[in-house]
Amino acid sequence: MHIATLAAQLDGQLNPPDLKLEITGVGTMEEATAEQITFLANPKYLAKLADCRAGAILVAPGLDAPHLKIPRIEVAHPYYAFARAIALFYPPPAPQPSIHPTAILGEGVQLGENVTIGAYVVVGDRARIGDHVVIHPHCAIYADAVIGAGSILHSHAAIREGVSLGERVIVQNGAVIGGDGFGFVPMPDGTFYKILQAGTVTLGDDVEIQALSAIDRATIGTTTIGPGTKVDNLVQVAHGCKIGNHTLLCGQVGLAGSTTVGNHVILAGQVGAAGHLTIGDRVQVGASSGITHSIPPDTQISGYPAIDHKLWLRVSAALKLLPDLIQRVRRLERG
Repeated sequence: MHIATLAAQLDGQLNPPDLKLEITGVGTMEEATAEQITFLANPKYLAKLADCRAGAILVAPGLDAPHLKIPRIEVAHPYYAFARAIALFYPPPAPQPSIHPTAILGEGVQLGENVTIGAYVVVGDRARIGDHVVIHPHCAIYADAVIGAGSILHSHAAIREGVSLGERVIVQNGAVIGGDGFGFVPMPDGTFYKILQAGTVTLGDDVEIQALSAIDRATIGTTTIGPGTKVDNLVQVAHGCKIGNHTLLCGQVGLAGSTTVGNHVILAGQVGAAGHLTIGDRVQVGASSGITHSIPPDTQISGYPAIDHKLWLRVSAALKLLPDLIQRVRRLERG
């Protein structure tokens, strides 16, 4: 692709404007070749440009880098432009609409237009599949499930009975949407009585659930994930949780039952939340933190139990001083 064409596609300004260069792909600053374009989103990585061999670079307008000799495309959001460039050069394969002969469709299944159903897919009775949905091999869609238009289910995804997916939802390999919540009644004889999980799960438009994550159905009512929210690999969302819009749950996050998470929240990897609490809008939680109580909006917390992030940094720095401090206190006590 000619670099001027690429600049136009990315809503950018080419500098120099009359550059003659063909771009064949994208790459990192460390690995991009003379035929590829890279990006710089954070000025702290300016030093890496000294060894960069890319043919061009995506940068923000007015970047203060007088030593930068690489041709540039100035864009409002370099990281976003780079993501768009990836899609331009490496578009994912588009399956041809078809139903594989080994797929099994139950009674009363409703199929939209241009649906693709791969080998050994099983679709339960009365399920509804929207237009342009792609279901890859070995997926299981239980009875009465709804898959919104433009959604993609990757191999071995399981969509349980009565679950509803919005439009353009992506479910990655091995994820389970609507499995039973972990509900048991302790009995006097030491056994556990299983509570029927009679609720369901609803995913909003543009939600993505990545590989091997589990979104459990509610005991009664609905487990909900709002539009635009992204759930990483190996995440557990327990029964009855309510997750807002455009929230990120990173790898190995675990939410106990009936946790409410607001909009634009970021839970970093391995965060755990006790049940029946509320995490307010725009909260950010550091990796491996444990949330034991409700968190107000616009808060940054870390640690276990999770406390104010800046306080946690001070506490963490002080921990390595404790052995010496203890020895000093003991010497003082002995007089």
